[in-house]
Amino acid sequence: MKFSESLKKNKDFQVVYRKGKSLANKYLVMYVMKNEIERNRIGISASKKVGNSVVRHHLARLIRENYRLLEENFQCGYDIIIVVRVSAKEITFADMKSALIHLGKLHDIYKGK
Repeated sequence: MKFSESLKKNKDFQVVYRKGKSLANKYLVMYVMKNEIERNRIGISASKKVGNSVVRHHLARLIRENYRLLEENFQCGYDIIIVVRVSAKEITFADMKSALIHLGKLHDIYKGK
């Protein structure tokens, strides 16, 4: 990820959950909050309700790879948390891509086509 880094600390997640704006679609919930740096920080969360660790890690890899490919279309300067919903358990790569684009457009941070 050229323009982004990861959100890892619980404190950072909690700030975005409290102060950020959230919107959702069928597969994902996206929390977005403006940060003070020129890079996006992205965090991914999948609860145990989604599936076992193999399923959760697979979904996190799908999100991370799709975001990496779409990264240049996202505006910089945001903390983004993506929460996986249970309905995303059987999602395909293309569906995950369209879900990320949809939420990016809803938040007005996706500037691609």
